[in-house]
Amino acid sequence: MGMIRQGLLLGTALLTLAGIARADEAVKVLESKDAKLQLGKVEFPNGKTLDLTVGIGSALFHMPGDPTDAFYTLTDRGPNIDCSASEKITGIPTDKACAGDDKAKLFPRPDFVPSIVKVKLNDDGTFVTTDWIPLKDAAGKPITGLSNPLKAAKTEAAFDKDGKHLPFDPNGLDTEGLARLKDGTFWIGEEYGPSLVHVAADGKIIERLVPQGLEGDLSGATYKVTGALPAILMKRQLNRGIEGLAIAPDESALYTIVQNPLANPDADAYKTASATRILKLDLKSQQVVGEYVYTLDPAESFKNDKSDKQSDVRISELTAVGVDRLIVLERIARTTKLQAIDLSAATNILGTDWDKAETSPSLEQIAAADLAANGITPVTKKL
Repeated sequence: MGMIRQGLLLGTALLTLAGIARADEAVKVLESKDAKLQLGKVEFPNGKTLDLTVGIGSALFHMPGDPTDAFYTLTDRGPNIDCSASEKITGIPTDKACAGDDKAKLFPRPDFVPSIVKVKLNDDGTFVTTDWIPLKDAAGKPITGLSNPLKAAKTEAAFDKDGKHLPFDPNGLDTEGLARLKDGTFWIGEEYGPSLVHVAADGKIIERLVPQGLEGDLSGATYKVTGALPAILMKRQLNRGIEGLAIAPDESALYTIVQNPLANPDADAYKTASATRILKLDLKSQQVVGEYVYTLDPAESFKNDKSDKQSDVRISELTAVGVDRLIVLERIARTTKLQAIDLSAATNILGTDWDKAETSPSLEQIAAADLAANGITPVTKKL
C-alpha cells in the first residue's frame, strides 16, 4: 500500500498556513492502493527480498486555481540504502554489498526514473495518482537518480543489488523541491549539485543551474547545464543540498534554501553551524539576485527529539506567501516548527566575502550571536 510520506504531509501543513487548506484541518496520513506506486519485489543474492514502493513525498505543490484536492508531488531519486546499513536491511555485509565502501549507496532499482506525480486526495483518507511526468533529457530519454561524477564537490559511489559498481551518471538528479509556473513548466530543487532544474511541462529538462565551477564535471550531461549559482554551494554536505523551493505569488522570483549549513570549510563547521543560506532567483533573467542568512534554532529547542546535535536540525520545505515573505519548515524528527520569515531587512551577502571559500572564519563558523558584529542581519523569523 502506498503512503504519502512525511515530506508531503508537512508540505500540506505549510499550505494550510498559506490559506490553501482550512486552518482547522488536522494533518492526516493518506494511503493508496494505486498500482503505479508499486515497484515490486527485488531479490538479493542471499535470497532475501524487499517489496519496494515509490516515495512521492519529496515535495508537494498546489497550483493556484487547481481544485483544493489536487497536488503535484515529486519522487526522490529512487529506493536506496546506505551501504553502512546493508547488513541490517539486506543481510549482506558492506564488504560484499558495496565493496567495503560504507559511505556509498546501494540502489536496488538503478533504472528508477525520478518523476513529477499529480495526485487527487479523496474524502475517505486515500489518494490516487492522476498524472505521471517522468524526467527526461533534451532528447526525451528518461534520466536516473544515480550519483553524479563530481570532482569539484563531494559525491558518493553507487552499487546495484548484486554488489556491482554502478557508473556515475551526469544526468542523475536527487530531486527534492518542486514548484510549477503558470506557463506549465516546473522548477525542481536538487541535492547532488546542489542545483535548480527548469523542466518543461512534458518532463524534458530545459536547463540545470549548478554552482559556478561545477558545470565542467557535468559536461557529459545530455541536457543544458549552466554554472549560475554561487560556487560556495559546492561545499554542501552530502545529502544536505537544496531541499525546499517556492515561487513568489507574482512569479517574479524563485526562492530556495540549503537544507543544512554548508561544510565550510569542513565537516567540523557543518556539525556545529546554525547559519544556512537562502537564494533568490529572478525568474525573468534566471540570475541569482539575493543570498540571505537563515539561522536554525538550537537543537535543544526541539523538545520531542531530545537532541543536542545541531546538525540534526534541518529545513525540509518552504512556501511563499508574498514577495520576500516565506514560511519555512524547520525540524528534526519528532518536532516541527513553521517559521514565518521576511527577507526585506536581511543582509544580501551575494558576491561578498561570505561567498568565498578562503574567507576565515567562514559564515558557518560564526555563532548566531556574532552575526551582527560581522555586518550580517539574518532574515527575521516568527514561530
